Amino acid sequence: MGLPRAFVLTGSFLVVCRAPLYFQQLRERGLRILLVTPSSWRSVAQAAAQDPLHPSQALSDIAFVDGSVDKENSFTAGVIAAVRAWRSRYDIVGTYAVGETLVEPTGLVADGLGLPSPGLRASRACRSKYLQRWYAPELSPFSLTIPAGSRESVDVSTVRYPAVVKPASRHSSSGVTTVSGITELYEKLAEFPAHESVLVETKVVGPEFSVESLVQGGEIVFASVTRKETTESDGWTFVELSHTVPNDKEVVNTTLLMANRRLLSTLDVRDGITHAEFRVDEAGRPALMEVAARTPGDGICLLYQLATGAPLEPELVRIALGEKASYPAPARYARQVYLEHEFGELVDVTVDWPGVTAQWVGESGIWPDLKPAVMPDEPAALRAVLVHREPGDQLTALRSSEDRSVSFFIDAATVAELDEIEQRVRAAIDIHVR
Repeated sequence: MGLPRAFVLTGSFLVVCRAPLYFQQLRERGLRILLVTPSSWRSVAQAAAQDPLHPSQALSDIAFVDGSVDKENSFTAGVIAAVRAWRSRYDIVGTYAVGETLVEPTGLVADGLGLPSPGLRASRACRSKYLQRWYAPELSPFSLTIPAGSRESVDVSTVRYPAVVKPASRHSSSGVTTVSGITELYEKLAEFPAHESVLVETKVVGPEFSVESLVQGGEIVFASVTRKETTESDGWTFVELSHTVPNDKEVVNTTLLMANRRLLSTLDVRDGITHAEFRVDEAGRPALMEVAARTPGDGICLLYQLATGAPLEPELVRIALGEKASYPAPARYARQVYLEHEFGELVDVTVDWPGVTAQWVGESGIWPDLKPAVMPDEPAALRAVLVHREPGDQLTALRSSEDRSVSFFIDAATVAELDEIEQRVRAAIDIHVR
């Protein structure tokens, strides 16, 4: 008897368990499921282990690794040590980074085991904004990299304002803000830990989009554009407030898909999914904001399921195992909207909509499996209202994705119908704050 065959998933315990379809796909193939997750999730995972209905019951083992998102490479040693221990007990046949934090060490694991992955260059560059600027300068805005420990000596005279300050390795819009001059720049830089590298770059004014791509054997097998809205209207932050799948402007789509193809070729992406964020300026030129080599965040995967009728997770498992993958083009339009809120203590969320109530998923809850329309021309529908916080939480200004409180999912046959139902749903939801 040989070693039992196993598959390694990496990322936040919350994000992995939010998509139990990964577990289903792997168990159907008779694979043991191993998870590497940051140590900060230990207590949550231990509590979930006591719940016989929690998706994490499918896991054969969990390794908790120490590190911090604001310290580059800090998780790598722990991930390698965990998988080395498993390698003596399992025949590891695949690995996949579900979340952002462990993308780079997962790429190293796959490379060492000879398994499909985005590749070493993509796995490294997609975790570092300054490396993205290095590899793809023709797609990037003017930027200045300020290494950790050099903030007092670096020459910032070339910075053009307004500028955007962003930490090199964080995610979820954490720490990203606009500055209007050199005084504000130095004030903002002083807020970052001394060990953290920071980018300062020219602010690109224009709408924001993302391109999601499935890549296998270095070839793009599916790509689509998502339109975004952010809190940029306040002039300072960039927290995402809505995603629409797919974008309905074909001219913009053509430009972005071409830019995305150049980007993936430059980064030598081999196998996996990418999520590249762009802005398009007044002249119609795309500018790369950042690119990730993992599934898109928020509810974008669910939006693709509503728009195409098919989930993404089975194709990602196929790519990671070297099986042939494909994915259908969107047949409907789908949107997730995050509502802005008053400041104070969250008391309740009510929904005046037939058959729909607010679902409290909290920070670590499991999101519902949304059922897509059977036919593309079905009437517009509200699929779910999710509360991402707990009763009693303090709701504050939206400075990062974690500050958001309530979102809803809708889909329709046309963008006009989608816009119309969005306004009706907004009016039907009340966020009660004390």
